[in-house]
Amino acid sequence: MNFDYCYGNQFYNYYDGVGIKSVKYNILAPEQSQNEQPGMEYLMAPRPIFDNPNYKGSGKLKDKVIIVTGGDSGLGRAASIAFVKEGASVVIPYYDEHKDAEDTKEYIEKIGGNCLLLSGDISNKNFCKEIVERTIDCFGHIDVLVNNAGVQYQQNDLSTIDDEQFDRTMKVNVYGMFYLTKEVLPYLKSGSSIINLTSVTAFYGEPQLIDYVTTKGAIVGFTRALARNLALKNIRVNAIAPGFFWTPLQPACWVKEKIPSLGSNSAMARGAMPYELAPTFVFLASDDSSYVTGQVIHNNGGEVMG
Repeated sequence: MNFDYCYGNQFYNYYDGVGIKSVKYNILAPEQSQNEQPGMEYLMAPRPIFDNPNYKGSGKLKDKVIIVTGGDSGLGRAASIAFVKEGASVVIPYYDEHKDAEDTKEYIEKIGGNCLLLSGDISNKNFCKEIVERTIDCFGHIDVLVNNAGVQYQQNDLSTIDDEQFDRTMKVNVYGMFYLTKEVLPYLKSGSSIINLTSVTAFYGEPQLIDYVTTKGAIVGFTRALARNLALKNIRVNAIAPGFFWTPLQPACWVKEKIPSLGSNSAMARGAMPYELAPTFVFLASDDSSYVTGQVIHNNGGEVMG
């Protein structure tokens, strides 16, 4: 891993049961914030690294059609580009991040891929129906669904989470996944794959993201139950639980003072760039994971183990 792009480094102290130890960790970004969810990638400094130029596709997803919600930026953008490098066409439903979406489409077309952009709110089941209809009209089939889009809002305790925020978090993160998966399912066939995005926070219980963590726990349960339900049809369902990755969700959620320390409590003492997660998406989408279902893949630099 090359840290040439890093903003800098600093130290944090922790108690290891014997004494105080100091660990140096790399800062991916300085203090910054955005006022809207799920955030705009083009406003971030530094910009996330979404493509590894050394990654060479080998046709693992040749002629596949993959829907990636929130594929306009962040982890979804990195996944979409890796899918295209492996021979897939991608459909990217996104909310209102129009510049990010157009930038992603332009990049995908530059490397010889096909990309369909669809703007709307996945918490609306009519939009989810439209996503599927437009995908079939354009490409004729669907092979993989990636439920990646989500929102998160920092709150210090439960009493500060109002009904509007709770409803929004649940509807985007859970209802959107449910609606779109239900619409896609009739078009999936043997060998198809569904990939859901949960979070490391569901496994250690981030105290300032109570509603978000609740949705990410629900996604784990949904993944396991649906995996058993579809196993005999040879449709695999798995989840990825990312740790801290430098995506628009971070400055759109956290107070700016928290940004430099995100990722510091992982065993690797750093956060990560989106391209580092892309091969995991490819693994779960391709036949490389033909005997993997109902699993949660933990890409978190050792923040949670076991």
